Amino acid sequence: MKRKLLALALTAVMVSGLAACGGSTASTASGGNTDSKAAESAAEGGEAASGWTPSGTVSIILPAGAGGDTDITARTFAQYAKEISGVDFIVVNASGASGSVAANQVLQSANDGLTCLYGHTLVNVANIAGITDYNYTAFTLGPTFAKNPAQGLYVKADKYEDLNAFIEAAKAAPGQLKAATEVGAYTYYELLAFEKAAGIDLDLVDVGSNSDKITAMLSGQIDLMPGAYLSCKDYIASGDFRCIGAPTAEAYEITPDVPVLKEEGIDLVYPDCDYSFYFPADTDPAIIAWYDDIVAKVLENEAAVAALNELPVMAYYLTSEESAVNEETMFNTISEIAASLK
Repeated sequence: MKRKLLALALTAVMVSGLAACGGSTASTASGGNTDSKAAESAAEGGEAASGWTPSGTVSIILPAGAGGDTDITARTFAQYAKEISGVDFIVVNASGASGSVAANQVLQSANDGLTCLYGHTLVNVANIAGITDYNYTAFTLGPTFAKNPAQGLYVKADKYEDLNAFIEAAKAAPGQLKAATEVGAYTYYELLAFEKAAGIDLDLVDVGSNSDKITAMLSGQIDLMPGAYLSCKDYIASGDFRCIGAPTAEAYEITPDVPVLKEEGIDLVYPDCDYSFYFPADTDPAIIAWYDDIVAKVLENEAAVAALNELPVMAYYLTSEESAVNEETMFNTISEIAASLK
């Protein structure tokens, strides 16, 4: 793979006082999977069919900090799952080491259904990057709860007019424009693939979490950042950021300000962020069946779906079996992207 020298930290003073993520602009999600036969099947199963219910508080471990898309969708699930089931859920933020801090915590936990990992394909990317020696197969897969389109590419609105302007600037200064990422994380291979598709060379800088990327962008320390629309839409509205394109297969209703790279002449499609539950290895099928059922019930709740849409995030249900198939597809897709960059 084309190797990159990533800075471990930015030296300039960071901008403080970021606006809170997840503003109040309403958006109706499209493309959700809440009415699938899989959801109907899981809902029919119920707790009685599972024969198991949590014996205490469930810890949902996140490979991300507070306030981002992973955190907010997990807390949305926790709120409505408690309303429906009476079970207490606590969200634990354990970011670091490309998601492996949280993943290791879950892998070392008892497989009693009271501890799970929640996130999107980070365990796969960390494995592909050589950070860990395991991928999704080290876990027992649970259901999928929500979908965010693949992260768009954002620039300062007063600096680059559009995608072509950014690419022209990058070609005029090879290796000098800085792009924010986390080494071995989801955005790392997205940026490498974007470089190849656009025919440019960027300076990839390991900035840290999504909030750190936004801080660096606002301070002018970087030229490009991948980001979830949920975290960036307020900055689009304020005129600070502009999305120059997203590597999605199609346009999504929940991201109205985001152009699709394929439609702009850049042939790149990257896996969406599908938020799933991962349990310690050899978790009892009855436990997984309970989670299949409770996630299906949450996504049948109109208030819960409306809360996701408000973020905006798409309600997207997959059973645990479907999630395992989807996870394999994402792992293979990113592995192929990584191999193509060698």
